[in-house]
Amino acid sequence: MIKLCFSHDLQVLYFNNHIFILYTPLNDTLQAETAALVYLPLDYLLMSFVFEELGINFQHIQQKTLTVLNPLKQTDGSIMNETDLTGPVVFCLALGTTLLLAGKVHFGYVYGISALGCLGMYMLLNLMSRIEVSCGCVASVLGYCLLPMVSLSSFAVFFSLQSIFGIVLAVIVIGWCSLSASKIFVATLAMDGQQLLIAYPCALLYGVFALLTVF
Repeated sequence: MIKLCFSHDLQVLYFNNHIFILYTPLNDTLQAETAALVYLPLDYLLMSFVFEELGINFQHIQQKTLTVLNPLKQTDGSIMNETDLTGPVVFCLALGTTLLLAGKVHFGYVYGISALGCLGMYMLLNLMSRIEVSCGCVASVLGYCLLPMVSLSSFAVFFSLQSIFGIVLAVIVIGWCSLSASKIFVATLAMDGQQLLIAYPCALLYGVFALLTVF
């Protein structure tokens, strides 16, 4: 057993490829009740360090995903104002994969349209907002809001969308994506009263993805 570091009430021990954190309060009256031994596998700690260095925060990914799935939910602008491309890359891959399962090889279109859309929205938002926004933040928001479109593409694997029902469903998904994206941008950049102006170009972008999905 190797003692990595210690203080009067905290000790970190390494033994057999595992890390143990021992907390013992100095107050003897509370020692029996509050002394604690925390067992952490070394692999868990190493993965935590790797995710932290890569900027991957699963809690933030979950919160962003739930915000997109529920556009009426209150948006936390501080969480959205960060460059997190893990979720967007996964959703773009999922969209391309579901399109492939439907017999459409559109990976190049998905990434090309995504890049052009992010660049266009980046320029537009910097012109409209007093707060400067990074291109990574724009890509993160637009990528997370692609999740409803992935659901539409998954539906298209089993059912044809080239009907009245399919067109209506595609319009609903476009509105869903654009509403979520515009609401996040408004909350992050403090652009009160400009949500419709932001939602319009977002709807155009997601409309292109809907055309790829339907036709």
